[in-house]
Amino acid sequence: MPPTPGKQGPQQGGPGAAPGGQARGLPTSDVLVVGAGVIGLACAWRAAQRGMSVCVIDRHAPGSGTSRVAAGMLAPVGEASWGEESLLELNLASASAYPRFAAELEEAAGSGIDYRRHGALHVALDRDEEEELRRRHRYQEGMGLETEWIGPWRCRELEPGLATACSAGVHAREDASVDPRALVDALVLAAERAGVTVIPNAEAAAALIESDRLRGVRTADGRVLRAGQVVLACGPWSGRPDWLPAGVVPPVRPVKGQVLYLRGNRAHPLCERIVATQRVYVAPRGDGRIVVGATVEEQSFDTTVTAGAAHELLRECCRVLPEAAELELLEVVAGLRPATPDNSPVIGRGALDGLVLATGHFRNGILLTPITADAVAALLSGDEPPGPVAPMALERLGPPASRR
Repeated sequence: MPPTPGKQGPQQGGPGAAPGGQARGLPTSDVLVVGAGVIGLACAWRAAQRGMSVCVIDRHAPGSGTSRVAAGMLAPVGEASWGEESLLELNLASASAYPRFAAELEEAAGSGIDYRRHGALHVALDRDEEEELRRRHRYQEGMGLETEWIGPWRCRELEPGLATACSAGVHAREDASVDPRALVDALVLAAERAGVTVIPNAEAAAALIESDRLRGVRTADGRVLRAGQVVLACGPWSGRPDWLPAGVVPPVRPVKGQVLYLRGNRAHPLCERIVATQRVYVAPRGDGRIVVGATVEEQSFDTTVTAGAAHELLRECCRVLPEAAELELLEVVAGLRPATPDNSPVIGRGALDGLVLATGHFRNGILLTPITADAVAALLSGDEPPGPVAPMALERLGPPASRR
């Protein structure tokens, strides 16, 4: 096969060679996962449970990217939107799998992930917001989703801290949440206990391509990691890996999001469930922390925390839950969501033999962790993935030249 432009590095000195001619490679594994966020770690864990030998690498520490900044909302009903019916079906299937997934993971890791099925309350604070909320509720009803339109008195009965301006609400009682940082910790423990090798600070630098098949990667520090199959789960970085041929790279771009963390009173929480308006969501944690988010910014890979975003989030949070103004501001963080042209993930076989894709989850990465992991583990084993995953194949986005 003619050498792929820019990919000659892995062949120099023979397979497994490192700079200086000294071989520095781990034993060949069945699966190499590139990316140790919640998606990559969960895929690795599920693959190891099927008896495969698995290695996971990450350019930084596990969960230090998108997973660290995620709010952890599991809200397929409350966030259902027009034109995303296939994504809605996928979200609902993954949400249904979450109770079993959470229980199994907590048992395997010996640590909790703060999974709580406490519901979500979407509220309107003026007439325009109420009209939009009612329009969204009609859509939810038309899709057969379980939501309830409630008046201001019932809203404040559910959440006494709501502003008096609240005029109506939609209660999605089945929506839930999880702590993404605790989820990462648990997945690392469960994966390692299942035999997965997790290697931090290992950035993929070149592909090992032999006979038109991906056989592993060489890292920036010279390690050669060979594998029968490679899973691309780099989140927002999946769209720009210079170690893969251009026609193989999935159409994933970064979308910036900034969030706030507040410290509340665990005994008297600011809110019992997710509270959302058109402009902000507020998600309580079991330890008393409150997550307020999130901006949606097309800023490429910039992760600068800005005063304007923090001000906007705090203003809108206090507008719906006024007592938030008395809470301690713990942290302001910015992260990158992996988005695709149609806002749905890419899960399935890649355009290069030996490559499996698990990326592009945009705002639903935490929610879609169970079903993505099950689907990828099935593909790696040669089985059919769950039905709702089929529409998420890369081919739906057209040929490489038209995907962006």
